[in-house]
Amino acid sequence: MVLDERARHELFLRLEQVLGPASAETLMELMPPVGWADVATKRDLDGLEERTELRFKASEQTLLAAFRGELLAQSNVITAQTRTLVMANLGAVLSVAVLAFGAARLT
Repeated sequence: MVLDERARHELFLRLEQVLGPASAETLMELMPPVGWADVATKRDLDGLEERTELRFKASEQTLLAAFRGELLAQSNVITAQTRTLVMANLGAVLSVAVLAFGAARLT
């Protein structure tokens, strides 16, 4: 049986005759605005919560895997840059040392 607004209004009018306006209004407020097939049950909500948690966990794992991959890729770049910087500084220090010793010998 499909409930529509007309049927709900007829029910309200009949309840108003039997129970009075205040009680009829209270009872109608307690009824769902749609058919019972459209009302979510606790089991529906539990299933939704479980599916949502699984989605979040999958998204989190994907994000962490991508972050780890990016971090590893960047660590290789940082290692190469550090090696280049150390070698450049070593070359500069040796050059200054040679110039200092050369200048000392000339004087």
